[in-house]
Amino acid sequence: MAELLLEVGIALTAVALAGALANRVGLSVIPAYIVVGILVGPNPPSSVLGVSLNLVSDSEFIQVLAELGIVFLLFFLGLEFSVDQLLRDRGRISAAGGVDFAVNYGLGVVIGFAFGWTLLETLFLAGVVYISSSAVITKSLIEEGWIANDESGPILGTLVFEDILIAVYLAILAAVAGGGDLESAALSVGTAFLFLGGLTAVAWYGSGWLDRFFRTSSDELFILRIVGVTTLVAGAALALGVSEAVAAFFLGTGISQTAHVERIEHIVAPARDIFAAVFFFSIGLTTDVTLIAGVAALLAVAVVATTVGKFLSGTFSGRFYDLDRRRSLRVGLGLVPRGEFSLVIATLAAGIGTGRLATVLPAFTVGYVLVMSVLGSVLIQQADTITDALGAPSG
Repeated sequence: MAELLLEVGIALTAVALAGALANRVGLSVIPAYIVVGILVGPNPPSSVLGVSLNLVSDSEFIQVLAELGIVFLLFFLGLEFSVDQLLRDRGRISAAGGVDFAVNYGLGVVIGFAFGWTLLETLFLAGVVYISSSAVITKSLIEEGWIANDESGPILGTLVFEDILIAVYLAILAAVAGGGDLESAALSVGTAFLFLGGLTAVAWYGSGWLDRFFRTSSDELFILRIVGVTTLVAGAALALGVSEAVAAFFLGTGISQTAHVERIEHIVAPARDIFAAVFFFSIGLTTDVTLIAGVAALLAVAVVATTVGKFLSGTFSGRFYDLDRRRSLRVGLGLVPRGEFSLVIATLAAGIGTGRLATVLPAFTVGYVLVMSVLGSVLIQQADTITDALGAPSG
């Protein structure tokens, strides 16, 4: 217990110092959290820096805190929506999500075949490079103050489309890769949609009940209820094979129709930011940069191609929401980061234990997520400079 407590203390202190340094030099805290995770984690870049700290392990406790980071980032994302808005924008969400999938999953297929990968290996690779990081993007939108801007609509709509689609994708891929049948995959997908349908029904019909349940004059009891219910819903979703992040999002849409949103943003937001910081830190903990050299060529091609792909598809998607050129370009920049779902796909591939899925894809994904999460957050931070350079006038 003493050793674990010491590791958690080191982790939180390292994150705090990294965040302070990032703020001092005017950079996003996300890359800083990831880098410090690499430096103090179990896979230090000793060959690069000549040091081997190994102060914090990727313990189960750290993983739980990181999981809560994803859950609460998506919960707060849901607070920006309502079921009415989702249904009203379903056409635009589908159109933007369809373009995003066609361009970026398609690029993954092309890259896989170009490097001589088999069909199954290529399907895994395409999933890794397709799915944007809801956690990194949501944190960046909050950090840069974009969450209330017009460009947040197509960005968040695309994330909703991706997160729902990836639940179906993972169920089918797991069945095919694991030697299962499509019947079991269909059952898994059906369970996921029944659970999400139940959450949607609660969000649609139960706003009055939710409002009464969370009503209390005590801030202590209020935050306990919000954190407890959100974690319970996310855990139940995960136990049923549903994305905990998507479940938290739909719970957030339900609570968005109550009178508690402002209080949540004031009281619960600090807890969200702590959990989120640990999530980004945990990416660094699981990153072994010494493995990246073996996939350098594939990584370079994927980073360039899929950065351009997300930028173009996102920019085009902004037009579905009638945004001007500048805001549409910002949509494209906002969708570049990759993260948690890419790592989930790589973990599933590694579990199969054959060919490139067991060796090359996990190493590639670690490098890809590291580069794209850092690059994506920096692109969002420098969006005004980039749009100015591209000749898009300020609105």
